[in-house]
Amino acid sequence: MNKLVVLLFAVMLMLFNFSCNNNNQSANDNKEGRDEHQSSALNGPVKKILFFGNSLTAGYGLQPTEAFPSLIQAKLDSAGFKYKAVNAGVSGETSAGGNGRIDWILKQPLDIFVLELGANDGLRGIPVAETKSNLQLIINKVKTKYPKAKLVLAGMQVPPNMGRKYADDFREMFPELAKKNSMELVPFLLEGVGGVRELNQADGIHPTATGAKIVAENVWRVLQNILEK
Repeated sequence: MNKLVVLLFAVMLMLFNFSCNNNNQSANDNKEGRDEHQSSALNGPVKKILFFGNSLTAGYGLQPTEAFPSLIQAKLDSAGFKYKAVNAGVSGETSAGGNGRIDWILKQPLDIFVLELGANDGLRGIPVAETKSNLQLIINKVKTKYPKAKLVLAGMQVPPNMGRKYADDFREMFPELAKKNSMELVPFLLEGVGGVRELNQADGIHPTATGAKIVAENVWRVLQNILEK
């Protein structure tokens, strides 16, 4: 009988300790939750900049931290802007591919949308009217899903060996789209990099890490004007 009483007392003591530990853990969890909430309230919400493009955005041949969206993130942090740069670049992406992918991408919220597509269309000689139509469809979808988002368009150019008229029409497509849709325009994404051998990789198309820094500057020059602290 005494052994049974001792056993019951031991079990009760174990249950009591377990309950106390759980209560303490719950209190700690609640405190951490409050601290996190308070920290979030003090720091404010983080807005998102979505970079939607091809290998130039993805950072082909570079380390992830060397791609220009990552370099933009460093500039944002250094300047005290509460934004997160999201790299949604896919190597080889065309305007048609982007139009097919954008619905899935838009499932995540965004505050600024940077569109960098068209270069692969130009290299393949896809009719400018077709590329322009695809880019407009992408822009329409972004506007419909996030009407308050600010939009930025990265302009591109193609070499004259595609034909002078094609090259001219391709170049003019970007400012025309930007004006029509009230978008900020980066006149030429690869300004200061395109055609400069030492700033491009062996393929002569994709920027080196040094070249990517110049690309980031080209984008930052326009982007910084629409940021909010």
